Amino acid sequence: MVINTNKLNLQEQEKLAAVGHFWKTWGSALTGSAAVALLAVAGWYGYGWYQGQQSLKAMTLYEQVLQDASTADTDRLSLSLKAMQDSYAGTRQTQQAELLAARVFYEKGQVDKSQAALLAAAARTTDTGLQSAAKLQLANLLIEQQQYDEAIKQLTSPMDPAYAALAADRMGDAYALQNKRSEAIDAYTKAFNTMDATQPYRQMVASKLAGFGVDVAHLAAAATTAAAPVAQANNAQATAPTNAAVADTAHIAASAAAPAASAASTASASRAAASAQ
Repeated sequence: MVINTNKLNLQEQEKLAAVGHFWKTWGSALTGSAAVALLAVAGWYGYGWYQGQQSLKAMTLYEQVLQDASTADTDRLSLSLKAMQDSYAGTRQTQQAELLAARVFYEKGQVDKSQAALLAAAARTTDTGLQSAAKLQLANLLIEQQQYDEAIKQLTSPMDPAYAALAADRMGDAYALQNKRSEAIDAYTKAFNTMDATQPYRQMVASKLAGFGVDVAHLAAAATTAAAPVAQANNAQATAPTNAAVADTAHIAASAAAPAASAASTASASRAAASAQ
């Protein structure tokens, strides 16, 4: 549409001139920014599509890893695992394959291969849960080999919160087996306090602490006492709107009525803890 500026008053002409000047100055930059934004969005969806295609392709090799693992053919398993690592290193399936292969290698006495597979899975950030599981299993293997410092290094690296209690427990084992009493107690205490009281494994940690002479009953009571204010605060926040609604309802009802009414490795660590006293 062509605008006849002759029919516009002076103020309107100034506005049009300002708009024209703005687009003359910034138009190309804005258009470029929009293009960059569109390319970024397209790139994101393109990358997502690519990742999806990679995962689908990785499934074929993962099925081969599963088959080789089920037959415990470690030679074939080594080949199928390497094929996944070479072609689909960034997929979750490769991390899963490494964990599975590590278990098979370990059961067959091929500890070096097991450790290599766990190291690879622990180094990947594709799935932090699988990464943490790999770190935990790797720490177990290193503790068996008496490589305690390396085990502790794995256990103190960033860990998914779901594995924090188990990591602290394994750290306690590593310290206990080195007769480091104070460090072991601290690690076991952290594990005990982190675990929910209903978890059966918490009793295992309690037995390790008892082996060091720790009053577990007192520890449990202290943990419960410390957690109570937090629980009460959370409960108060959750019920505050409800209580307010109840109060409002009661007030309305009273106003209306007024007129009328006027909570294996464990055993070895426990023995080590007892001997450390």
